[in-house]
Amino acid sequence: MQWQTNLPLIAILRGITPDEALAQVGAVIDAGFDAVEVPLNSPQWEKSIPAIVEAFGDKALIGAGTVLQPEQVDSLAKMGCKLIVTPNTQVEVIRRAVDYGMTVCPGCATATEAFNALDAGAQALKIFPSSAFGPDYIKALKAVLPPDVPVFAVGGVTPENLALWIKAGCAGAGLGSDLYRAGQSVERTAQQATAFVNAYQEAVQ
Repeated sequence: MQWQTNLPLIAILRGITPDEALAQVGAVIDAGFDAVEVPLNSPQWEKSIPAIVEAFGDKALIGAGTVLQPEQVDSLAKMGCKLIVTPNTQVEVIRRAVDYGMTVCPGCATATEAFNALDAGAQALKIFPSSAFGPDYIKALKAVLPPDVPVFAVGGVTPENLALWIKAGCAGAGLGSDLYRAGQSVERTAQQATAFVNAYQEAVQ
């Protein structure tokens, strides 16, 4: 399996509002990101996501996070989403998204969940919450997973520790509060996005 973007970092813009969405997403894309998710517990995501898809769908893999129900996948497909990220391993959500041709990165913690997700068609795995398990846990889990499956660390990843997760075998990471917090300035988002891009490039040299 091959991760579909040039930079294997997913911008998680939890809490973003429609009136700031385009400026904030523009900032992370300008910094080098090409995968963005808006979690479905963000305000008025039904407005934000279609606007982001229309503005940046040709430049980045745009999608949704905290997707819990197959019916949500149906709605997101109509909006043009290409990426589905979940906090858990919900087989029906994964299968529905795969049927639409979407890239699916489901959350898992154990080998059982990971293999259930892969059996359902997931193309990548999100180890969540990574900070609770640590890089050594992911390294051990990677030992039993197919070597070509991209694994993303999500939860507690910072520019300062990103290299630890890459060294443990992660293809990349999903970046939440250390990249974007609801209400922060576009300038702050741009600064953090650049820090993460630089940290990734240094980690893989």
